[in-house]
Amino acid sequence: MLVVGKNSNLARTRYHKKQAIHVKDTYRHKGLRRRLIGELQKKGISDERVLEAMGALPRHFFLDKAFEEWAYEDKPFPIGSEQTISQPYTVAYMSNLLNVQPREKVLEIGTGSGYQAAVLALMGGRVYTIERHESLYVKAKEMLHSLNMGNIRCFHRDGFKGLPEFAPFHKIMVTAGAPEVPEALRQQLAIGGLMVIPVGKNAQKMHCIERIDETRYDEKIMGDFRFVPFLKGVEKG
Repeated sequence: MLVVGKNSNLARTRYHKKQAIHVKDTYRHKGLRRRLIGELQKKGISDERVLEAMGALPRHFFLDKAFEEWAYEDKPFPIGSEQTISQPYTVAYMSNLLNVQPREKVLEIGTGSGYQAAVLALMGGRVYTIERHESLYVKAKEMLHSLNMGNIRCFHRDGFKGLPEFAPFHKIMVTAGAPEVPEALRQQLAIGGLMVIPVGKNAQKMHCIERIDETRYDEKIMGDFRFVPFLKGVEKG
């Protein structure tokens, strides 16, 4: 596992685990994380900031107690409301593509458990994250607050509409399978900014979209993935 140096970006944005909600990060958990980081490296993840963030962040904090034993396997797990916490490789792959730099404004669509937002924040991003399910929004917001992650702002909103009042964003990440790229999100991307979004109905292709100017976008289509559907509107309760 990579060591967090005192001058690293991660060290400057480090969370404080002592306030985490009813969860401990043991030596065993840390050992399992080291093993997971090794697996991600073997699968081609090379961005040291991504590996450093995921190596420091306890994934089991973001899962129900029933799944804690398997938290560091490279698998997705249910988190309620028919949603999942993404497979670690998927989190690492998307974070690697997004290439968040310190102090960049990042819009995440699909807070879920809050784990992906926390990774982006530990990479130095100022993260604005939207969740359509109220129950997940409340739970993730409480967890992120308990970790003292002050560079994350949570919203219970319709992700298709984004957050126009805070635009433009240097980076946008969508963590659900979209039938198409929402035009509102294209417009909220800064010129020179980058969006990573899985597009497709039953299975998705990862799209990496760079905004060239007011009207032009450069779009690259990457690998195959499978996400829960990106839906419009909000869910209460």
